Amino acid sequence: MGIAVVVIANDFSAVNVALPTMEKDFHTNVNTIQWVVNAYALTFGVMIVTGGRLADMFGRRNAFFLGTAIFASMSALGGAAQTETWLIATRTLMGIGGALMWPAILGMTYALLPEDKAGLAGGIIIGAAGLGNAVGPLIGGVLTDALSWRWIFFLNVPISLFAVLVTYRLVNVAEPDEGRQQIDYPGIAALSVGLVSLLVALDQIDDWGFGDPRVLGMFALAAVLLVAFVPIERRAGAHALVPRAVMANESFRASCLAILLMSATFFAALLYLPQFMQHQLGYSPLEAGVGLLPFLATFAAVSFVAGPLYERLGPKLLASVGAGCITVAPFIFSLVASRSSYASLIPGMVVLGIGIGSFYPTATTAGVTSVDESQTSLAGGIVYMFQIAGGSIGLGLTTTVFSSQASFTDGIEAAFRLDAALSLVGFLVALFFVGGRLLGRRSAANASA
Repeated sequence: MGIAVVVIANDFSAVNVALPTMEKDFHTNVNTIQWVVNAYALTFGVMIVTGGRLADMFGRRNAFFLGTAIFASMSALGGAAQTETWLIATRTLMGIGGALMWPAILGMTYALLPEDKAGLAGGIIIGAAGLGNAVGPLIGGVLTDALSWRWIFFLNVPISLFAVLVTYRLVNVAEPDEGRQQIDYPGIAALSVGLVSLLVALDQIDDWGFGDPRVLGMFALAAVLLVAFVPIERRAGAHALVPRAVMANESFRASCLAILLMSATFFAALLYLPQFMQHQLGYSPLEAGVGLLPFLATFAAVSFVAGPLYERLGPKLLASVGAGCITVAPFIFSLVASRSSYASLIPGMVVLGIGIGSFYPTATTAGVTSVDESQTSLAGGIVYMFQIAGGSIGLGLTTTVFSSQASFTDGIEAAFRLDAALSLVGFLVALFFVGGRLLGRRSAANASA
């Protein structure tokens, strides 16, 4: 299952370093080619809640196998893409496969390990994701330089098949009750269409302008559907896409909000640091991938360490320290970008790696373990939806700020200053609410636990 997580996470960072080459091969521009990343992230973020709910309802192994089949087959088609539209379409469907895989993996891992090792479970999965992110730029750079960016996608197929075989033979978890298998179609439609409308509107502001009727229309549609989602779920009762007990959980909501705010910096670093290295420093895709190692290797290493530390130090301290580092890192980037020196980026990358490696496993475990065990895949899906949605929203905002500046360097500095401001709010949420309230009573869920 960890191998499957590596494949999913690898796809985010490996593709980033290949975007300039794809842009040239398809004779397109950066605003179009970024949808190779955005389409995957958008679909993943929108559908992962549904994937988590389906995993809890119909079996986590079943959801994992179906999702991996979709992911692997669409990877093969993506590698054979002849146009950017073809590639973006397959990336969209890969996002659906990943949205079924991730929450099923998370739910199975928490189910397999004892309750007092929950922090270890979160550290293993987020650590595997960090490992995938770390090796992704290296794999993407090597394949792009030596063969073709297409092999980034072809490589997913044998690795996915291996992950399925091992999970089929070795992983056994309890199956859900038959009586719970009723799908909340209105809830899925309201949440999915609402999120798509919101994220596409944010992405298109730079091209169409904030006052464009299409942008305003999508914002209005998103607002109507996301507000309507709450009463739709209340009417659905026990069969709701997001049951009331999950919505009302204070500890869970705090984790989701903090992750939402922190993810803008994570996504911006994965996109703009390789762009900076290639455009400003003249690095090749491989060199840019290697250049991200101080960030991604630190992230992976700290994630694995954060699991055991969770039980010893508690979620409050780890989440707060991690959130503080994530807040400081983009501020460092905004100060040193004008120097056009790789060495000046390393301190910020290390600080960001420490922050993400300690914050994400902690916030995820604190949120997921605050809900009932039968809803862990759903909770994991919601947490990751907030990560992807926060990253996509943040990336849309930072791209708008970046494009409004006079030069590439000015745009980088302005984008990271915005990310620092968003992360500061996330740090305050983590400090006061993640893992229980800093002052006063703890959440009802934590108190009962």
